[in-house]
Amino acid sequence: MTASMSCVGGWGELLLWGLMATLAMSAVMHGSQGLGLSRLSLSFLAGTMFTGNRDRAAVLGFFIYVLGGWVFAILYALIFCSAGSASWLFGGFLGLVHGTLLLVVLLPLVPHVHPRVLTVYHGPTATRHLEPPGFLGLNYGYRTPLTTLLSQTLYGVVLGVGLNIS
Repeated sequence: MTASMSCVGGWGELLLWGLMATLAMSAVMHGSQGLGLSRLSLSFLAGTMFTGNRDRAAVLGFFIYVLGGWVFAILYALIFCSAGSASWLFGGFLGLVHGTLLLVVLLPLVPHVHPRVLTVYHGPTATRHLEPPGFLGLNYGYRTPLTTLLSQTLYGVVLGVGLNIS
């Protein structure tokens, strides 16, 4: 473990709670899709970066999403260590900030880096046929910002509760 991560209980703890937080976040995101609250699937968007096969993209995207969840768990742990504490409230705040950045900054950039997402400048092509998320992900439903913020906040809460920072 690196010196900057020495305040976390260990890599096993970090991987476990990163997985738990990612699964909780995924449950909210996929649940909101099932309930018709949003059409946003970050794991599907991740998978379609690498394959045009929608079935494979769903599975591949989930594993990419779990890996990303672990990367973000490390970043959250670094922030918790730097602050000297972790709590559900602090984790939830970080998740809310994370979700806001995702909605305001990252989702609008997706069409410019994703090989299968339409841009505002070009219509559908043989390879670009996925709808762009738009600002706040509103192209995927007007409740998308709410469900995204809820899921990202839950991610932070789970990490804030689970990680032992000393």
